[in-house]
Amino acid sequence: MPTLPKDSLLLYKQRAARLVQTGEKKIEIKTADGESHSVRPKDVVLLHPGPVANLGLLPPPHGEVMAAWELLVGETVDLAGLAELAYGEFTPAGAWALWQMVDDGVYFSGDVDAVYVHTAEAVTEIQTGRAAKAAETAAWQAFLDRVQAGQHPLESEDRYMADVVAVALGEQSQSRTLRALDREVTPESAHALLLRVSYWDEQVNPYPQRLGAVLHAPELALPEMIDEDRQDLTHLVALAIDDEGSQDPDDAISWEAGRLWVHVADAAALIHPGSALDQEARARGANLYLPEGTIPMLPPAATPLLGLGLNEISPALSFGLDVTAAGEIENVEIVPSWVRVTRLTYAEAETQLETSPLREVDALSRSFTARRQALGALDLNLPEVRVRVVDGQVTVRPYASLHSRNLVRDAMLLAGEGAARFALENQIPVPFSTQERGPDLPMQAPSSLSGNFALRRMMRPGQVKGEPGLHAGLGMAQYTQTTSPLRRYVDLLAHQQIRAFLAGQPPLDSQTVLQRMAEGAMGMSLTRQTERISNRHWTLVYLLQNPTWTGEAVVVENNGHRCLAVIPDLDLEGPLYGGSYELDQVVSVSVTGINLAQLQFNIHPR
Repeated sequence: MPTLPKDSLLLYKQRAARLVQTGEKKIEIKTADGESHSVRPKDVVLLHPGPVANLGLLPPPHGEVMAAWELLVGETVDLAGLAELAYGEFTPAGAWALWQMVDDGVYFSGDVDAVYVHTAEAVTEIQTGRAAKAAETAAWQAFLDRVQAGQHPLESEDRYMADVVAVALGEQSQSRTLRALDREVTPESAHALLLRVSYWDEQVNPYPQRLGAVLHAPELALPEMIDEDRQDLTHLVALAIDDEGSQDPDDAISWEAGRLWVHVADAAALIHPGSALDQEARARGANLYLPEGTIPMLPPAATPLLGLGLNEISPALSFGLDVTAAGEIENVEIVPSWVRVTRLTYAEAETQLETSPLREVDALSRSFTARRQALGALDLNLPEVRVRVVDGQVTVRPYASLHSRNLVRDAMLLAGEGAARFALENQIPVPFSTQERGPDLPMQAPSSLSGNFALRRMMRPGQVKGEPGLHAGLGMAQYTQTTSPLRRYVDLLAHQQIRAFLAGQPPLDSQTVLQRMAEGAMGMSLTRQTERISNRHWTLVYLLQNPTWTGEAVVVENNGHRCLAVIPDLDLEGPLYGGSYELDQVVSVSVTGINLAQLQFNIHPR
C-alpha cells in the first residue's frame, strides 16, 4: 500500500476518518465523532488524498449525480472519475457523498477503484425490494406490538403465528415469534400465548398432536372373511354389556349347563399376522379414546362387521369354561362360532341380575372373586369418570358403582385365565400378563380412598412375558388378555396365536410374539398417555365452562407440609390449600387458578 497522505479522507468501518499521523506499522486516525484510533493501514480505505481539515465540513456538493448515472449506466468507473462527471471536480466532500451512495447500493455498487453503475431495471428492482422489506418490517413490528398488548392477530398475520402453533403442537422446536416476544420456546409457552391473544380458544386440545398420536383411522381395506366351519351357538342367550354409548362391543357372556361362555369378536379372522393391517394395529397399540371421539386401531369397517350384537348373527371366537363352585377352571374349549348377541348397558344389566344367565354368572363371579382375594388380589377402588365433548360442551360423569361391572370384569378375567391355560397345555406362545408382588403389599386392598391411592403407588408395574407368572394385582397365577381384540393389540395377538393352532397352522415363535408385543406396548403407552392428558385438559375446560362449580374433595395424602386431595366427581387430584386436614377428610371445595397451558389448578376449601 502506498504511503497515505496526512489529512487524507479515509474510510474506517464504514465511517469517515481523517489521517492524523503515520507510523512505522500503524497510523493514527480521527473519526467524525472525535474519537482517535490507532489502526493498521490495511484497515482503512483511501477515499481522497485531502487535505481534510474538519470531517464535519463535508456537505454534499452541488452537481448532477443523476445525470452522471444516466450517462454511465452499465459501466464501471473509479470514484474519482464518477466525481469529476457528477460535480466537475474531485473533492473530499464529493468523494464522501458518492461513497455513501455506493455504500447504499441503489444506483452504484463496488469499491473505490471500480464503481459499477446500475441499470434502470436494477435500480427499480432494488427500490422495490427495499420498499417491500420496509413494509414487512413495519408489519412485523405492528404484529409484535399487537400481540404484546394481548390483542388478537389480524388474519394477514397468521403467517407470523404459524411457528407458534407448530411449537404448541410439538411439530417444531424453534419460533421467531416467541423469541421476538422474549418468551420461552416451549409447547406450554406457545399454548399460553395462543390462549392469551384468543388465537386458540379453550376448545383446542393440542396434546394428542404434541404427543405424536395418530388422529385418523386406518385407511386400509379389509380382506374377505374366510369361509370356515364355525360352531353354532346361536341358541345361547348372549349378552354384550357395555357403557352407554359404547361403539365397539367386542365381548359377550352366556351360560350353558354349568359352562361359562365368553364370546369375543373374531378380529383375527380378518387381521392376519404380519399383514399391513396387523402392522398398523401394532403401531397404534390400542384404540385412542378421546373426549372428542374415538380413533380406532383397526379400519372403521371392522367394527360393524365384527362387533357383537351389531348384526343379527355375529362371528366370534368363543371361550367355553367349565368352572367349579370354588371358581376354579376345570376345562377350556375355544372354538370359532356364530352367536346371537343382545346388547345391554351396565345399568340395564343391573336390573337383570336375578335372571338367567346373569344370575348364574353372578354366582360364579362371587366365587371367583373370593378365590382371587385369597391369592392376594388387590382390586383398587379409585374414582373413574367419563369425559365427553359434544358441540363444544363438556360433560364429566362418574361411572356408577354397579355390581354388573364386577360381574363382567370377572367373566373377562376368567376368559383370560382360560386362554392362558389353553395356551400352556397346547404349547402356544402368547403374551402373558404378569405383575410382581412388592414386599410391602398387603393381602387385602384397604377400604379408604387414601389407602387405595397409597396402594396404587406401591404396586409394581405390570409386565408382559413369554412365560406365565403371578399377576399380583389380579390374584391370578396365569393370565393373558384376550377379550378386546377390536381395540387392543395384545388381545389381537393372543387371538392370532390361538387361531393358528385351531387351524392346524404353526403359530409364531415366542421371540416373535414378544417382539411384536413390545412394539404394540409402545403404541399403547402413547395412547394411554394421550387419553390421560386429554381427559385432564377437557375436565379443566369443563370447570372453565362452569365457573361456579363446587363439590367435595377427599384428602388422600398429608405429609405435614402439603395435603393432596382428590375430587371423585371429576377424578382430579391436586394440592389442597387453606388449612390442616386429616386423611380421608371430606372437604367442600372450589377450583380456581385454572391454567390450561400448564394443566394446573388450585383446590380451595369454601
